[in-house]
Parts: sequence; C-alpha cells; structure tokens
Amino acid sequence: MDLARSQRLDALPPYVYVEIHRLVAEARRAGRDVIDMGKGDPDTPTPSHVVAALHDAAQDPVNHQYPLGLARGLPEFRAAISAWYRRRFDVRVDPETEVLPLMGSKEGNLHFCLGALDPGDLVLVPDPAFPAYEAAAILAGAEVRKVPLLVENGFLIDFDSIPRDVAARARAIWMSYPNNPTAVVAPVEFYEKAVDFAQRTNTILVSDNPYADITFGGEPAPSVLTVDGAKDVAVEFNSLSKSYNMTGWRSGMVVGNPDVVGAVRSMKLNTDAGLFGAVQIASIAALETPDHVLSAQMDTYRRRRDRVVTALRRIGLAVEPPQGTFYVWAPLPEGTSSMRFFTRLLEETAVVAIPGIGYGRYGEGYVRFSLTVPDARLDEAMDRVEAADGLLPDRLPRDN
Repeated sequence: MDLARSQRLDALPPYVYVEIHRLVAEARRAGRDVIDMGKGDPDTPTPSHVVAALHDAAQDPVNHQYPLGLARGLPEFRAAISAWYRRRFDVRVDPETEVLPLMGSKEGNLHFCLGALDPGDLVLVPDPAFPAYEAAAILAGAEVRKVPLLVENGFLIDFDSIPRDVAARARAIWMSYPNNPTAVVAPVEFYEKAVDFAQRTNTILVSDNPYADITFGGEPAPSVLTVDGAKDVAVEFNSLSKSYNMTGWRSGMVVGNPDVVGAVRSMKLNTDAGLFGAVQIASIAALETPDHVLSAQMDTYRRRRDRVVTALRRIGLAVEPPQGTFYVWAPLPEGTSSMRFFTRLLEETAVVAIPGIGYGRYGEGYVRFSLTVPDARLDEAMDRVEAADGLLPDRLPRDN
C-alpha cells in the first residue's frame, strides 16, 4: 500500500514527458550542448513597465496581506480584464459576475473540473491537446472521451462526427485556438458551430485562449464569446503568460457564463486566498501594454518561424507555416514514430523537439518545435538539423 498516492493519481495517463526529461538530462550529463526547442516558455523579458508596476506595488504594505477580495480578485483587476476583452474582442463581460482572476489558466481548468463536474460525468477533450485538460478532468473523477483533430479538417473539431449518444451524455467539451500543438487559428464560423453544438446538447463549452495575440495574420484570434448566445453555454480561460512573457507570474482569468464562473470562484474561495496583490496590479499594467510592443514581439516570432520552416523543409519535412502560437507542428514521413524521431534528433543534433504522441494518439506522426529560443541559438539549432545525417526518412528508424 502506497500511503502517499491516491487512486486518482493512478488514473492519470502515462506522462511521456518524464521519458523526454530523462533523455535530455542524460544528454546534458554527457556534456552535450542541448538546445531545447520543446518548451512553450517565452525567452524575452516581461515588458519593463509591468516589472516596474510590480516593484512599486510590492513596496506597499497593503499588498503584504491577503489581497482585497481574496480569491475573487482585486476589483481593479477584474475591471481591467473586462476592459481588455472589450478592446481586444469587442466582448462585454461583467466584472462582478462574469470575470475571475486565476493563478494561470492551468489552475483554473482544474478548479473548473472540480466545481462544475461530478464523478462519472463525460467530458470531450480534443486529441492532440495540451495534456492538462485531460488530467484535470480525470482528477475530478470525470470520464474522458477524445475528439480527434485531423489534418483533413484543418485540425478543427468536427462536431458532426461526434456520435449522438456521446454528445447527449457530454457535460463539457474543451477547445483551444490558436491551437497548441497544431498552431491552427479557428475562424469565427467555427466558434458559431461550437456554440450551436453546446446549445443543442446542453454542454458546457470550455475555450482555452492564451495565444489569442500570437497570430501571423495581423489580427488577434477571435474569442468564442463574440458569438451571439455564447455566454449562455461558454467560458473562456486566458492567461498573461504567452502574450506578455509572464509564464512565471502565474496570472490569468476565466470569463463568460456567470454560473460556471461562479462555480470556479466557489472552488477557489475554498482552496486558495487569491493571487498576490502586487501581481494583480502588475497584471493591470500588462493588459494596458501598447500594441507596438506586441507587434515587435510578433516580428521576432515571424522571423524565427520562417527560419525553422525553411530548415525543416530542406531536410524533407512537408511543414506548413503556423497560423498562430509560437510553435511549428511538423509532420513526419509516414510510419515514422515521433518518439523515435525525438530520440534521433537529440542523438544527432542535441536539439529537443516534443514528440507528437505526448499530446495524444492523434499527435503521433508529428513533432512540435517551439520558437521561444533566442535567435542565435535557434539559428544554431537549425544549422545542426540541416547538417545532420540520419534524419531523412530512408535512414530513420521506423515502426514495424
């Protein structure tokens, strides 16, 4: 009997990243100069005005106590989130009932599952997807059914393909666009279909939208809440981590349907005392960041994207440029194991990319490269990839 491990932990699927981390650590111990293009963690600093706001707020003793509003968040931060949604997406959300600050959207996903789902409830999770969606549902005792994201559908959920009996049982369905890992941006028409599906099936529609500002088309990606009637069925999780280079700050939000937001709020009121007040004040400054700062960051990602896509095409991978996010989702030759490609890439070049199987069964046959690597190191990584022997299909280990 393991006194320190619950059955809910045993229910979690195998974590591919454990093996990835082991192999990378082993390479580093052997003295290899590893270039990690696997992490979705911006390499550029948080904007200086945000850091300055934190510095000033941290000097105020009022922020050394429990934050005003506790897990509800500072009223000023909730108002800033509401204003940001109005400015970015032309969406109105009530800061009192439809907005809740979070310690990052990953925390919010778990509190959503604990507050809105009962053991045995069926939830639909895309595949491939960020693994935290499935993990949060399982930890809440829910039953998970995977919905494949297929290249022939543009990696968009095909709501018509979901069996009627499954749709009828579903309590919630997740989606995330711009998508990690496929780097696809969903059009408004897709969100209209999503809202229609949720309304017809009485399903909670959960949109995770932390990459909305990281698109290569010149405009932010849409919010599901732009669709008429969306707030009747939908909530959207968001985060300051990706747009504002604040992954370590742990600041995010959930907005939308007041009943669902209220359920998350109730869970947080019983499990945490809220986000550090100084971080909330700094987050207000982040949401007021001038557009030219974000544009300059996108110029960096665009330059890196083009470099990675060119290099991968030169070695024979049929890569499509990403529409959004800071990832490149690269298809492997037919029959090639993504884990074996990862291993071969690490052995031959000391470059790390994430095998697609880590995002689910339908991620097999792909690898994900992250653009969050300084320019000089990214150029070096791509030079190594282009110069390597043994990465081409005819010399790559294949599945039987």
